[in-house]
Amino acid sequence: MFVMSLSPTYKVIFYNQNQVYEVYARAIYQSEMYGFIEVEEFVFGEKSAIVVDPGEEKLKTEFAKVKRSYIPMHSIIRIDEVEKEGSAKVVEIKTGDKVTQFPFSGNFPKPASDQ
Repeated sequence: MFVMSLSPTYKVIFYNQNQVYEVYARAIYQSEMYGFIEVEEFVFGEKSAIVVDPGEEKLKTEFAKVKRSYIPMHSIIRIDEVEKEGSAKVVEIKTGDKVTQFPFSGNFPKPASDQ
């Protein structure tokens, strides 16, 4: 028998300053701020684990006091709903890797009512 968890877990993979972050969270939303995804309730591995992953520890420290993170949509690589969280990690992007940030000028067209 399959028992569904009350709160789903999401794996969010995004690009941030020449690194790819893979984090787990319990809540994601499209933000009211245009062009952003809100990520809340970050999930990290058990503190009682014998083996400590330095990549996950770096992310735990970085997101320790973060209530909600706003990630630009153009930085999102993928969002998956998963059955169980894994280990959060950061991967350095090397020149020649196939992950490239979508070009973004920062100039948004004005709404028709402003013209």
